[in-house]
Amino acid sequence: MSTNISKLKRERLLSGLAELRDFVASSPPSELTGRLLGCLAEVERDISGRKYGVFFEEHRENIDELLSRSVPLLCEEPELALGSSGPLNFLIEGDNLAALQLLLKTHRGSIGLIYIDPPYNTNNNDFIYDDSFVGAEDLFRHSKWMSFMDKRLRLARKLLRPDGSIFISIDNNEFAQLKLLADRIFGEGSFVTALHVEMSITQGMKVRAAKQGNIVKNGEYILVYRLDGSKNIGHVPLTDPVRYDPHYCSFLLGDESPFTEVPLSAALEGEGEILGALRLLGLLDRRGSLPNKNLPAAYDKCDAFRSWVNAHAGRICRTHDAVSVSDEVSGNMVPGLVYSYSSDSRSYLLSKNESGGVYQRIPLSDKLSVADDYYGTYGPTKIRGDWWSGFYLDMGNIGKEGGVDFLNGKKPKRLIKQIIKFALQREDDTVLDFFAGSGTTGQAVMELNAEDGGRRRFILCTSNENGICRTVTWPRLRNVIEGEGRRARLKCFRVDYLPTAGRLYYEYAGELLKHMRELVELETGADCPGDEAAIVLDESQLCELLGSPRLARCRRLYMHSDILLGADEAQRLSDSGVTLCPIPEYYYDETEG
Repeated sequence: MSTNISKLKRERLLSGLAELRDFVASSPPSELTGRLLGCLAEVERDISGRKYGVFFEEHRENIDELLSRSVPLLCEEPELALGSSGPLNFLIEGDNLAALQLLLKTHRGSIGLIYIDPPYNTNNNDFIYDDSFVGAEDLFRHSKWMSFMDKRLRLARKLLRPDGSIFISIDNNEFAQLKLLADRIFGEGSFVTALHVEMSITQGMKVRAAKQGNIVKNGEYILVYRLDGSKNIGHVPLTDPVRYDPHYCSFLLGDESPFTEVPLSAALEGEGEILGALRLLGLLDRRGSLPNKNLPAAYDKCDAFRSWVNAHAGRICRTHDAVSVSDEVSGNMVPGLVYSYSSDSRSYLLSKNESGGVYQRIPLSDKLSVADDYYGTYGPTKIRGDWWSGFYLDMGNIGKEGGVDFLNGKKPKRLIKQIIKFALQREDDTVLDFFAGSGTTGQAVMELNAEDGGRRRFILCTSNENGICRTVTWPRLRNVIEGEGRRARLKCFRVDYLPTAGRLYYEYAGELLKHMRELVELETGADCPGDEAAIVLDESQLCELLGSPRLARCRRLYMHSDILLGADEAQRLSDSGVTLCPIPEYYYDETEG
């Protein structure tokens, strides 16, 4: 039987503290004895508390001090609004701790998916804490990072729906600490998996490092949690398209062996519809043939060619390594022809060149068979597990994504699009990213909506540290909405602060009231004032609406609960087809919601 030594130590300490507490309590009451009893009680709580998991020194940030003496508000920046149709999305500029407190007023328990890419704390000037970079020499660098993340993840948990999911990108600098912290906050039973994402390959300087005996870094992680503990997190299988290998460039003619082998482009000569489609895509050369280098693009972009390849995969092949066969078999082979050959329960296609060398032909159907008979949008696909390979291919072009530079690095939009499409259950759901960076999540949402007709919305939160919000995040969203013509709208809010220290609630309630419209818009996705929605906070605004032509277009009216409608006013709103929506009382609570 094992003995819990730590438990025995705690029990001895608690017993000694109890004796000390009794001794102090028996002393004459004074201010000193009161303070001592309070300290002893706090020590007892610490000793009796949680003894498994992650532990760190809690740190207080500047934003904590600011929030202790003021209330965060949302202020619209109308000059940054974008788009005129489509789902209404939001970009919030300000400290994300304050932004999350505001979101708890509008989105508590309603977010379907959160994706974040927080600072990795690499000692390479990527993590700023209270306006200073945290470096390797800082003895509390891990504690500061953990304290920073702990406060934000606890608020994020309150925003998720019961079936909502959170995906957190991280690398090996804080992976272990984040896993323990997230287990504590979301629950160990809510952990789904740690995805391994291939972000680079061993080339260039990494080759030199590897030759010197180093294990070079090629991947990062994404921790995945779902609140209800279900491991069935996706509504569709997560798949990768089977990419066409351009080495499969020969076609086997004939109904029986020996077959005749011709270039794949020659086999397509009678396929006028396919060649016409390939010509429009600019994939044919000047002779009207399909070059081998264009085969992957043809398979991805041309439905007719992809269907033809899938139907004839057993006759499309590539030359593999030379194989050893008996002299009897080799002696009966005619150079240039392809033969069927079976040995050890395996089937091969063999051919011999003029020099007598025998080569093995591998049909494309063998490669496509890894799809396990699952077909996706792009034909055969392979089911993906927790190893997400190939994203290093996106990194070479990532600098051009969104048309903005971002020195701290971007995540590939293809990666974020796949997460959203996989994990978001509804196509009118909301994605939250409160470490928005360059705005990849926003672009991913808009592109997915354009591809499948969805009405997903995004909420991005970012500080304006080094001008990132206005020089990187917002310009990228503008490039997508206006430059690429995406059907989406964007409103931009700035977090401001209303001083409350030494003031009673009624003394600043009127100032809070002026910022209710931003909260209504954030929660409902309604543009107020707009053609279909309006907001009134007092009787004068109600009278103005009733006398305005906008009333004929208005369908929803968000109204302060203190306004009392007269019979005539209520009847007029009813006759105009206006639905009354009282502004929730919790908007007026100056705490987190």
